[in-house]
Amino acid sequence: MGLFTDLDSLISLAFLTRFPTVDKAAWLSVKRFATWLAGRHYSGGTSPETFMDRLDAAPAGHGGAAGDTAGRTTLAYVAAIQAIREQIDVLERDLADQLADHPDAHIFTSLPRVKVVRATKLLAEIGDARGRFPTEASLAALAGACPSTRQSGRRHVVTFRWACDKKLRAAVMDFADGSRHGSPWAAAIYDRHRAMHKSHQHAVRILARAWLRVIWRCWQDHTAYDPTRHGNAKAHLTTAA
Repeated sequence: MGLFTDLDSLISLAFLTRFPTVDKAAWLSVKRFATWLAGRHYSGGTSPETFMDRLDAAPAGHGGAAGDTAGRTTLAYVAAIQAIREQIDVLERDLADQLADHPDAHIFTSLPRVKVVRATKLLAEIGDARGRFPTEASLAALAGACPSTRQSGRRHVVTFRWACDKKLRAAVMDFADGSRHGSPWAAAIYDRHRAMHKSHQHAVRILARAWLRVIWRCWQDHTAYDPTRHGNAKAHLTTAA
């Protein structure tokens, strides 16, 4: 029913544990919802009134005996998700330890909106063999972040680059999409191309191409990313200030 942003978030799982059926959720009012959220130390910023509106607008579920049966299934799913979350936490701690020991960790963790998992993905897919990508264009091509150009006689065709390292492309596109929420420079590039009626995916690819120039330079120089030293990004920081 889209009550919270993520189904597997702690607040979502807590809600489903406490209110696994329509009958139990019917006990809620705006005041009771506010009390429950406060007891869970909720800090997401959404008001109890909004949550109640979402509940009221949600499709009607099963009540009575059928609801109780569905509720038991819900609790079983919640237990399974919680077990998976615990294992994810263990793996993320292991990743954090391994990432901290890598000599290139400071490069990838310095990028905007990058935490352990994103930094590890980028590092794992780009690697640490500088000779593999002698130019930033070679990195962009393997990541599928630049178009494929074909020419035959007078015919010149520019198409989407299908032949690439799919895992590298996924890591780079995920980072680029997230970066626009933490970098005014990245947001400006994305917004400009969206305003030109490019699709979300196309705008993210263009942004990824811009980022790969920056990442490649930092990677080659063994230097962390610093927006105050990045000419284009610095201009946006000055404007924002």
